[in-house]
Amino acid sequence: MRALPEVIVALDTSSIDEALGLVDVLGDEADFYKVGLELYTRVGPEVVLKLIDRGKRVFLDLKLHDIPNTVTRAARAASELGVDLLTVHASGGAEMIEAASTALSGDTRLLAVTVLTSLTSDDLGSSWGRSIQSVPDEVVRLAELARAAGADGVVSAASEAPLVRARVGDEFLIVVPGIRPTGSDRQDQKRVATPAHAVRSGADYLVIGRHVTQANDPASALCAVLAEVDEAGPHSA
Repeated sequence: MRALPEVIVALDTSSIDEALGLVDVLGDEADFYKVGLELYTRVGPEVVLKLIDRGKRVFLDLKLHDIPNTVTRAARAASELGVDLLTVHASGGAEMIEAASTALSGDTRLLAVTVLTSLTSDDLGSSWGRSIQSVPDEVVRLAELARAAGADGVVSAASEAPLVRARVGDEFLIVVPGIRPTGSDRQDQKRVATPAHAVRSGADYLVIGRHVTQANDPASALCAVLAEVDEAGPHSA
């Protein structure tokens, strides 16, 4: 049996004070946080260092996508901060992924983003200039490319996670964003999942943001998510 996935709270805030205030509110219920583009662009590495000083783990979700030399330098800088997880776009190609992987130090692990959960097959086809018959097929293809290039895991929707797991094996990490508790709004996401669905999909980590961070009572909202994860039970390997 695989262990229950861990829940990562997305700090999609506009200031470091707001982010750390939320961390204080959630207390011991959360020890893993995602820092994304908005917060990192506004305040830089300071928020990462403050989270680590508080004993929290950090998923730095920058989705790097550039020439290999630039990504090498950025990945090295991120790992030197002490983050646990760092993202690049799988569509950046094998050379870029390999460059990021070999630049990492310490315990930082590299994730390749496959297809954003906000995209449909029509969206993807429009961007890539070809007809996309199956988003899951594209996700699996990119996951295999990422694994061959040295990534430690991927980011994918829950609906694609079982297919990825079947092709890349049990040691490859699968991080599932777009988590929406039962009955909640999809907001701007297209391929979403409840916590229970994501648990059964074989995910190692679930990322949840606005449902918790914008709740009137964030701690209670997170506890409800954690309860739904726990009720789903361990999933089979």
